[in-house]
Parts: sequence; structure tokens; C-alpha cells
Amino acid sequence: MLALRLARGAHPLVLLRRLLVAAAAAGVGFLLLCTLGYAIGHPAHPVPALLRLLWCLVPLAATVQFAVAVARTDPSTRPRPGLSAVGLGPARLAATAAASTTLSCTLGSMVALLVFLHLRGDLTGLPFDGRAAELLAADRPLPLAAVTMLLALVPVTGAAASAFALRPRTPKAPGTTAPAPPAGLPWGVALTAVGLAVETYASRGAGRGLPLPGHPEIAPAGVLAGWLLTAAGLALAGPGLVHLCGFLLQAVRPGAVRLLAGRTLQAEAGRIGRPLGILCATASGLLAATTLYSPYSPATPAAPSFGPLTGLGAALVLACTSATLLTAALESRQSRAPLTQALRHQGAPAQTLRTAAATRALALAALFTPLTWTVATLAATPLSP
Repeated sequence: MLALRLARGAHPLVLLRRLLVAAAAAGVGFLLLCTLGYAIGHPAHPVPALLRLLWCLVPLAATVQFAVAVARTDPSTRPRPGLSAVGLGPARLAATAAASTTLSCTLGSMVALLVFLHLRGDLTGLPFDGRAAELLAADRPLPLAAVTMLLALVPVTGAAASAFALRPRTPKAPGTTAPAPPAGLPWGVALTAVGLAVETYASRGAGRGLPLPGHPEIAPAGVLAGWLLTAAGLALAGPGLVHLCGFLLQAVRPGAVRLLAGRTLQAEAGRIGRPLGILCATASGLLAATTLYSPYSPATPAAPSFGPLTGLGAALVLACTSATLLTAALESRQSRAPLTQALRHQGAPAQTLRTAAATRALALAALFTPLTWTVATLAATPLSP
């Protein structure tokens, strides 16, 4: 009830972010229900249905990450003086954030169920001349337990992840500071290199292919495993790369703008580095997938085109990772608001602060854009003849 009251009295931008979480949850719920419809319509082929379900884990993870980012920036989850006296301590605030995430994701799951039932013709008859009847198994009854379990997957996972991310933590002792290079950079680089090596090695063998959504068995399973390792490496190396970018900005006699931009990047590396690395991995994977799904690709001359469900899943992953990065940037801006206000009180021109922000954006783009293109090119090479 408290989460519902906070949702009703929230700022319009906060409500918009929660509605975006609900929309992402609706997309994932619809993909899960479509997978169930395929399994019902093809009872003699359980393996393809299981693989479709496994592919749904990627947009599910992206949606949960976005939901956690929204919960972290929710004003109702910030500790404020006097709240502990009325029973709203850090643990209660984490539970409230989890309840708000559950509410948004449940709304999205209900929308997905209504759209799914409408396309099946269970509500008002078959729309679109019944073109989706075979895909959604409109001629067969739906198992209620399976529908309930799939629709509860996003709310339960999102609530658990939000509660874990906002759990009360023991404050650091005075005088302790964070390490100067985030520890994940060497491990992330090594994991990325291992992933690319696994992709190259697996492409030379004649192993059994793993079906992609809407495609036959054209990609070796080792190639996909290597790409997952590469994506994990980029996500792990993201904070270190952002910290390195801030260090390079301050090199060679920096001025006030470069010094401010570099120090800010180093301070925010842990907050925006991981979402930026995940977005880099997502973009590189989508760029590599264009080689696989392109109708003009010599590697897959007879492969079907990019299907609607595959397009929905790819759009969900890209939208959620991009929205997560923007939400993390908003959280960073809110966290450095006292510092910005102090600089203005000290007489720092507003133009200097805007130039420093633009310098940070350009520096990150100059580092991550070629990195994304390079990883995408190397990942697509095993898929080419």
C-alpha cells in the first residue's frame, strides 16, 4: 500500500520511468508467452521450444537491469533524515523499492497477457485475419500454471534484484578510499580476449549449430559461447575503461575543463561504467548479428529474414540497455548536484560546467565507439565464409 501511495504522488518523470519499466516487462512477458504458444503448438519438438525460452533470458536480463536502475533513482528510496524514526529505515526503503518494481512489472505482465489473448482470439476473435493463430497455438488451451509462472518471472526477478541492489550496506570506515584502477579492468580485457579467441576457434570446427530465433542451425554453439564471454568481459571492463578515459583527459598539463571532466569521470566510473560496457556489448552483438541476418550475406544465403519476435527481442535489449545508461547518467548528475552547486557558489562559470560535460561525452564516445566497432567486426568474422 505504501508503494502504491508513493507511485500516485510521484513526479511525472518518475512515473514515466516506471511506465517504461512496465512497457519493457510487457515486451518480455509477450515473448515468454509466445514461447509457450510455440511449445503448445509443437509438442513433438521440445528442444526448439527450450532454446526459444533460453533466448528470452537476454531481454529478461536487460529489463531487470533497467528496473534496478529506475529503482536506484527513485526519490522515494533515498534515505532522508527523520524517516527512520517513523519506521522507514534503509531496509524498509529497499522493500518499498522492491514493491514499486513489482507493481510496475506486474502491470506490464498483465498488458502482455491481454495482448497475447487478443492475438489468440480468446477475447474478441482472431485479429489480422488469423495470421498469428498458428504461432500462438490458438486452437489449443493454455495451461494456467505455465502462464502464471512465466508472467511472474519478470516481477519476481525484478523485485529480488531491486531489493538486493538497494540493500543496507555497512558504511566505509573514515579514511578508506576506493582503489585508483578499478580491479575489473584486467579481468574484463582478458575475458574479452578469451571470448574472441573461442569464437575464432569454434568457427574453424564443424560442430553442431545452435538455432538462432527465426533461423536454422547456422551458428556453431562455440561462437555464441564466445560472444557471451566477450559481452561479459566488456561489462566487467566498463568501469575501468571509464576510469582510464578520465585519466587520459587529465594527462599532459590539463586545463580547468579537462581536469574537471577527468576527475568527474574517475569519480563516476563505478556508476556509469558497467551500463556503458553492457551497452557496448549489446551494440557490438547487434552489429555482428546484421551479418547473420542480412539477406545479402554470403554466409546465410537461404536464411529467412529478421522475424518479428526476433526484432522485438533485439529492440527490447537495445532500448533497455540504452535507457539504463541514461538512468545511470541521471543518477550521477543527482549525486554530484551538491558539488556543482558549490562550484557555482565559488564563481565557476556555467559555460565551464557545460563544456566539461560535453568533454566527458566526447571522450567516452571517442573511446567506446571504435571499441564497439572493433569487437563487432571481430565477432562477425567467424560468421563470414
